Amino acid sequence: MQESLSVVCCPATPALLEQIWARTIARHPDDPRWEFWREEALLNNRTGRSQTFLVIADGIPVGEGTLLFSPECGAIRGRTALADGKTVTNINALRIEKAYEGQGHISRLVRLMEEAARAQGYRRISIGVEEQELRNRAIYHHWGYRDLLFRELEDGEPVLYYEKKL
Repeated sequence: MQESLSVVCCPATPALLEQIWARTIARHPDDPRWEFWREEALLNNRTGRSQTFLVIADGIPVGEGTLLFSPECGAIRGRTALADGKTVTNINALRIEKAYEGQGHISRLVRLMEEAARAQGYRRISIGVEEQELRNRAIYHHWGYRDLLFRELEDGEPVLYYEKKL
């Protein structure tokens, strides 16, 4: 377990977004999709179609999650049940470095994201999880994501989409 002097959750700045994407791409050097996803994420943050939030340990981003507001975001692909730009938003790309797992940082990050969505007038929030990810499903259920919206195959894997009322 990684001990840290200071861990905070906050909205991402453009500089911190660049930093976390550089680290993420470095971990996937043979997968060109990460460069595409980086460009899309930066554009969506700049245009207000999404907002990324970070877990920062001693000044270094170690975790992230993004609220997708617009159905124009590639991860949503027009599925307005997940994000419609008005009443429902989607939590996407929720991840943290292994050394920081199990310390409550992602739970705090999700609460911050929920508060931000509520403050912007959203009444519902959705999240997706691969069906075989039983641990993550249990965590999301614990957080209140219990209403199943639908099940869909993505890249050959079944994904369950849940929502929570804010």
